Amino acid sequence: MKRRAWITLGAVALGGGGLVTYAVATPSQDPGAAGRAKRPVKVYDLALKGTTSGKRELPGTQTKQFSMLGVSWTGATKRLHGSAQVRTRSLETGAWTAWKDLETNVDPLESSEAGAEARGASEPLWVGPSDGVQVQVVHKNGSANSGLPKGLQVNLVDPGVATSAEMKAKPAAYVVPAVSDSTSPTDSVTPTDSASPSDSAAPSAPASASSAPSASASPSATIPTAPPSTVPEPPITSRAGWGADESLSPDPSEYNPDVKAVFVHHSDGTNDYSCADSASIVRGIYAYHTQTNGWNDIGYNFLVDKCGTIFEGRKGGVDRPVLGAHTYGWNRESAGIAVLGDHTSTGATNAALASVARIAAWKLGQYNADPVSTVKLTAGATQTNYFGTSFTAGSQYTFNRISSHRDGYNTQCPGSSLYGQLPTIRAWASGPVQGLKVTSLSGAGQSGSTYYTKGAITAKWSTTTPGSLISKFELLVDGKAVATASGTATSVGTTLALGTHTVAVRAVHQSGKTTTTPALNVVAETTAPTFTTAPKLSLRTGTVNTSSVPVTLGWKATDNTALKSVSLLTPTTATFGPTTASSSRTAASGTASTWSMKADDYAGNTRTSSASFTPVILQETSATKSGTWTSRSSTSYLGGKSYSSGSKAASLTWTFTGRSASWVASRASSSGQAYVYVDGVKVSTVDLKSSTTLYRQAMWTKSWSSSAKHTVKVVVVGTSGRPTITTDGLVYIK
Repeated sequence: MKRRAWITLGAVALGGGGLVTYAVATPSQDPGAAGRAKRPVKVYDLALKGTTSGKRELPGTQTKQFSMLGVSWTGATKRLHGSAQVRTRSLETGAWTAWKDLETNVDPLESSEAGAEARGASEPLWVGPSDGVQVQVVHKNGSANSGLPKGLQVNLVDPGVATSAEMKAKPAAYVVPAVSDSTSPTDSVTPTDSASPSDSAAPSAPASASSAPSASASPSATIPTAPPSTVPEPPITSRAGWGADESLSPDPSEYNPDVKAVFVHHSDGTNDYSCADSASIVRGIYAYHTQTNGWNDIGYNFLVDKCGTIFEGRKGGVDRPVLGAHTYGWNRESAGIAVLGDHTSTGATNAALASVARIAAWKLGQYNADPVSTVKLTAGATQTNYFGTSFTAGSQYTFNRISSHRDGYNTQCPGSSLYGQLPTIRAWASGPVQGLKVTSLSGAGQSGSTYYTKGAITAKWSTTTPGSLISKFELLVDGKAVATASGTATSVGTTLALGTHTVAVRAVHQSGKTTTTPALNVVAETTAPTFTTAPKLSLRTGTVNTSSVPVTLGWKATDNTALKSVSLLTPTTATFGPTTASSSRTAASGTASTWSMKADDYAGNTRTSSASFTPVILQETSATKSGTWTSRSSTSYLGGKSYSSGSKAASLTWTFTGRSASWVASRASSSGQAYVYVDGVKVSTVDLKSSTTLYRQAMWTKSWSSSAKHTVKVVVVGTSGRPTITTDGLVYIK
């Protein structure tokens, strides 16, 4: 069953005066019925007509889907002194959008002789596949019947399907329009069986919509030679690539003598578009400019989407100074670049900024102009820009080589956010590379301000300038380039000869300008650290258990350049700083354990050293006794037993072969004192008194440089009032 389409337009008076008009359009058939076959661009013009009652309406008319729209009026030099708002209905969901403002403060034509068919128009607005529209236009002084230009239309653009990628895309779902939608206009809607309107093909426009004479050099129809540029040409999607219908632009191109400056614009509209739709958006703008504005071609020389794709705009050759229609009064010495989207409050993506910088640098480079410099341009019209600066036709004024629409004309374009990004665009386009820094030097360790390596290093870096604007990176060793990487690379490696060097990274911008990181001091060396003292164990004070004893692990490591760390590998693991030479540990008693350590320097050189030690517990029963000793039993004692004596001069003597020894005893508030003799020499008086009762305490220790036979004798002092001591054995390391 064939669906019949309808359109209703109307107007209502606003409080305080003014005029609101609206139009509703629905498709005549399911847009998915024919799949996604190639479909030409269509523009539908729906007149906004008034009645004696102040209400406007259009008889039922058939139409199809659209994705872009604007409002236009008779007279290219006329201005719409008021506001125009639209809302549309999604083809996929059937939901109505909120009201959106159209930008009506657009550049006028530079010639009053532009031709009777050229029209004044708002900027086009991309809304995505839609099947319904409402429009309201209000004069700024509130007058309902005066002040608005004649011939008001809403112009609906269907960008069609033109590229192979679009033909493969999934068609949008079709939703039957809801006539009783509560958000629709309140006026009644009556379907009619009228035929579809013919596509609005504007009569031939003048050779250029901006071809007015001025004091600056006049454009020429002669095709100029394309000069080479100082920087590479970026990838550009051709008009054929985005599906331009060249029959919409039959007139020959006109050319300026050169390109002195570039003006940056935004296209307005949504930022939520898919980059897959970018070609459709460009076709829509092209159709709007040619069939609604009545121009002979799209106004911009180039367009850039948020993914950074650059599209050829006005025909005539991307490498030639094609006369565009983008910045009123300044078209004759410039090129125009439009970033798709609305950048009033949202900045352009880095991808878009990079592409704008690349195309601007390339075009200006054809005429040996530095993108960061300024230039004097000759005004083609008397006017005031967004900032209130006045221009007089024929006079010269200074502009940045990369300027914005608002610098030359009284418009908010390209939006405050994108305007604030222009310094970044200029810096990226001109060079040198911004924000270059070495982020790491792998294969080397840093100590203080010096790096150490065994030879092989990889320098890694970052920049704020995109890689697409960078020609190459060079790794400098002692000031000479030893390795090269592409502009999109972030690292490169080399192997250093032994010795002391400087290492830096140099970035070469596509302009040839260079920037170099501060040099890093790098020492290449392969000498391993040395253990001047091998790992050794010595007994320390603390609590002794049957299975483990308290020990101190000692060592000494050095390096000829910079020691980084020392690690314990076995029997447990730990890591120590370069100046640490000891660590309190515990060792298993009665079992030989290998203590292995590794020393690392900052270059990555290593050395290991190991030694084996066995702590042995000699209980009191193995000692030679003299005097009176009493045996005591308790699980708190080593082996469950100990000796106690309060007899002055009573002694216990142990003989062993080892390198370290400790005497183990119990402590209490009533404990007395003992003399300790080593190899017949008195070396210490040990007081065992303690406010709390403690068992198995290593109270005295002694270590020697090497293992040898020794005797340790403990003698009861017989301290007055607390003569008794309780001994729990001797521990030594062999």
